[in-house]
Amino acid sequence: MRLVIPFFFLLASVYGLAGCAGGPATQGEPTGVVVEERGTGVGETAYPEGEALEGEGATAWGIGEGAAYQGDPLADPASPLANRVIYFEFDSSEIQEDDRPIVEAHGDYLAKHPDVSLTLEGHTDERGSREYNLALGERRANAVRRLVLLMGASEDQVQVVSYGEERPAVDGHDEGAWQLNRRVEILYSGE
Repeated sequence: MRLVIPFFFLLASVYGLAGCAGGPATQGEPTGVVVEERGTGVGETAYPEGEALEGEGATAWGIGEGAAYQGDPLADPASPLANRVIYFEFDSSEIQEDDRPIVEAHGDYLAKHPDVSLTLEGHTDERGSREYNLALGERRANAVRRLVLLMGASEDQVQVVSYGEERPAVDGHDEGAWQLNRRVEILYSGE
């Protein structure tokens, strides 16, 4: 009888906790999590949810429903601008369909920020002669450049350089390494 009573309380506790867990929360439903607003210190200025004054060094993340990242989109990991590498098929300088929206997003960003510039670094895998790979890397970088310019960026915002096979992202002599080395890297000024 001594073991039955503690076991009963243990069993009741487990069932009680399981009942509190409920199903997964969906957007807009209360989750039971209490969010407390706190200041950062004396003399601070409170901004509305998800906003910061322009020119301020810090930005605020929105917590509410529909809130979005309000900081620099280049620093937002969820932004398409976080993708800074465009990959290519073997011996090709054609931008793949999956990568077009990424390149277009960078072009749109440049069009809206004429004070920002970037460098497109063209790279290849190790196959082919040094000269051929330098030319292929340049063709790849220029393909990205053309699409960025079509989105409204100015020519003086975009520089092109080719490294060919000289700066591999991954060492290796197989298809896995070659795929990662056939690329254009997008580098914003100051990076």
